[in-house]
Amino acid sequence: MTHAAARPIRVLIADDHSLLREGIAALLAGDSGIEIVGHAANGEQAIERFLCMRPDVTLMDLQMPLMDGHDAMLAIRALDRHARVLVLTTYKGDARIARALGGGAAGYLLKCAICLNLAEAIHRVHAGHRYIPAEVAAEMATYFGTDNLSGRELEVLRLVADGNSNREVGLRLAIKEETVKAHVSAVLSKLGAKDRTHATTIALRRGIMTL
Repeated sequence: MTHAAARPIRVLIADDHSLLREGIAALLAGDSGIEIVGHAANGEQAIERFLCMRPDVTLMDLQMPLMDGHDAMLAIRALDRHARVLVLTTYKGDARIARALGGGAAGYLLKCAICLNLAEAIHRVHAGHRYIPAEVAAEMATYFGTDNLSGRELEVLRLVADGNSNREVGLRLAIKEETVKAHVSAVLSKLGAKDRTHATTIALRRGIMTL
């Protein structure tokens, strides 16, 4: 898709995989309305390059070394509240989506769809719109209104996922075993899980936690 523009949209690509950065640059080379002005391999570089280049749109991977994309986005938005950040990720869990959009992302695009939708997403984001593709919106709608886990419930789930018994979780968190059982029951109920393993699988898929 080619768009006429008075000035090309200046884009910064932040991703820790050089082949993907090069692939994105090649993909966008055919759009005269977009100009790649810089690359970054981690979150810290993304902030540095943003300050140097002042791109119109920053393409931000979420999982990067030194500083992840979410924290880099927050830092960039703190430096410039008008910064437009388009998240590129392999993760479509609703918790990750909500966290990214809540942190100020202007759009959320799955890497598997960039060949079809990346140029359109960049133009829409630059125009001041949010870009949320149908499959991502559907993922969010599936869990819309679902109760979030409390901080303590998330702590319990992480320890359970590591293979700890209720007693061991209680010792680690300095709470009674009965309290741990209550938290586990609440987690199963909120996630609609059949058992602990199922709860862990759901939480990982939705991006509620990572291992």
